[in-house]
Amino acid sequence: MRKHVSKTDKVLCGFSYAESRWARLGPYYAMFPMEFACNVISEYSKQGDFVLDPFAGRGSSTYAAAVLARKTHGVEINPVGWLYSAVKLCPAPKKDVMHRLNELIELSSQYSEEASSMEKFYTSCFSSSVLCFLLAARRELDWKAKNIDSTLMAIILHYLHGKRGSSLSNQMPMAKSTSMQYSIEWWNSKGYHIPPDIDVRVFFTSRINWRYSKGRVDYSNRGRVVLSDSTIELKLLNNKLTESNTKIDLLFTSPPYYGVTNYHVDQWLRLWMLGGPDKPTVLPEKHKGRFNSKPDYEILLDVVFGESAKMLSSKGVVYVRTDYREFTLETTKRVLRKHFPDHRMSESIDFCTSKSQTELLNNTTEKVCEVDLVLQPKK
Repeated sequence: MRKHVSKTDKVLCGFSYAESRWARLGPYYAMFPMEFACNVISEYSKQGDFVLDPFAGRGSSTYAAAVLARKTHGVEINPVGWLYSAVKLCPAPKKDVMHRLNELIELSSQYSEEASSMEKFYTSCFSSSVLCFLLAARRELDWKAKNIDSTLMAIILHYLHGKRGSSLSNQMPMAKSTSMQYSIEWWNSKGYHIPPDIDVRVFFTSRINWRYSKGRVDYSNRGRVVLSDSTIELKLLNNKLTESNTKIDLLFTSPPYYGVTNYHVDQWLRLWMLGGPDKPTVLPEKHKGRFNSKPDYEILLDVVFGESAKMLSSKGVVYVRTDYREFTLETTKRVLRKHFPDHRMSESIDFCTSKSQTELLNNTTEKVCEVDLVLQPKK
């Protein structure tokens, strides 16, 4: 008799199941560990409940919720995180992705002149054939609107940079894009003057085969992640849920930390692949930079948690992972108490990661710890 395997085990059991292979798509800075996401959702919600994450990142919370038979809605402002989140919930069929890959490879030769004229960083980071392919993908893939294109682009982003030989690039960090000049100087100092020669077709064929070898998941009927600013999207979501008389049962999220990092600059090379600037750029749009203004940071939390409170059921739970440092922690507590006055707050480290997000973001001058704030209805 075949042993029953729970959905949670399928997500967390190495790479033995389709759920676990798709769960780990997309390296991303300061992401929820899947074990943490599954633990929180299992502890504080039940099957059929509605889970909201207004700062979804690469979608660990939304994916775990969908796999564990919850309905879920996520919002993410960074296109890289959003793409990972959306594709994990419903990747396109393998044969369609492979067909699109081969189409792009055939188109690659049209971009040879453009590739040869690019800045030194790009020609040092990628071989000419890889760079031609990347330019074709950058121009041709309609990753926002077409599921096949978004799936292939997410896989490209996954392998865009990282360990030499295991990614498309010269040696680079996997989760964070280093600056152009720093990268060039580092490659020169280590003798990596020539980028790795990679056969794009062979490289992606083997990796796509591996990703799909345990099957394909489809949780599109349970989960959705929207590419938007939560201060805007949550108002729209509130209207929709009001019309359908639906409430949120679990608000599970981790807002950006005050003054820690600029998530868009840290992902500049992947954002370039998605049509963004060709060098690290501080974006002018609100909420797309490092949070260095204390008033603006508090306003962000106030708006997001205020809108979320309108949608939370009377028995709903709020679970927020935040930074241990005083300003972020105390501001988060103050805003949560304001918008959830009928909830009791406790601090929990039950599901603490082995490395905190603060530590992963290289903020070693501060106490490297995170706090889980749990708000439950008063009895």
